[in-house]
Amino acid sequence: MGGMNSGRKNQGGKRTTEDCRSLDVRQFQRDGLLNNGKSFSWSWTRNGEKVASIQVKVSENRVTLDYRHLSNGSEWSNQNYPVLLEWTPCNYGGLRAWFRCPASGCNRRVAKLHIGSAGIFACRHCYQLAYTSQRENSDDRSMRQADKIRDRLGWEPGIANGHGVKPKGTHWKTYYRLVCEHDSLVNVSLAGMQRQIEMMRARFD
Repeated sequence: MGGMNSGRKNQGGKRTTEDCRSLDVRQFQRDGLLNNGKSFSWSWTRNGEKVASIQVKVSENRVTLDYRHLSNGSEWSNQNYPVLLEWTPCNYGGLRAWFRCPASGCNRRVAKLHIGSAGIFACRHCYQLAYTSQRENSDDRSMRQADKIRDRLGWEPGIANGHGVKPKGTHWKTYYRLVCEHDSLVNVSLAGMQRQIEMMRARFD
């Protein structure tokens, strides 16, 4: 069972959902992991190396989370508790899974849970987390969206690294569309960066 802490710290300002490690019930469902009686390990990586993991056991109407948490860099504590599942019908058939936030007094129906200073997985409302997009300007948003395309294509992160190769199995039409979207977003981001540089220079002139 791997260790768990609250994730990265933001450099000032309100923490965002991306600052904390999270569990996404939609991903669990897509990967076929929510079958009754199934147990599995879920992990997080950074630069290709595993940095934390959690054990998950699935029951008919809940998942049980089992992990260790390092609180404020001091002592390790063992955590083991259930998170209720709720299933709702989709418009075109089938069922969609949701978490019920396990934090005391909450019970919100959510798709994602985040781990914070309390050492448990809870919804973003309980931890007062903002979405990253709420703090971004258009230039930052363009850079983030371009990096999402790079990740989808398997390219090295960072718009300064140029184009990678076409992923195996990706249709050329899809590939060219994604490359055009990527390049358009990069141009917006670079133009914004240039404006910021010019503004900084003007302050010191």
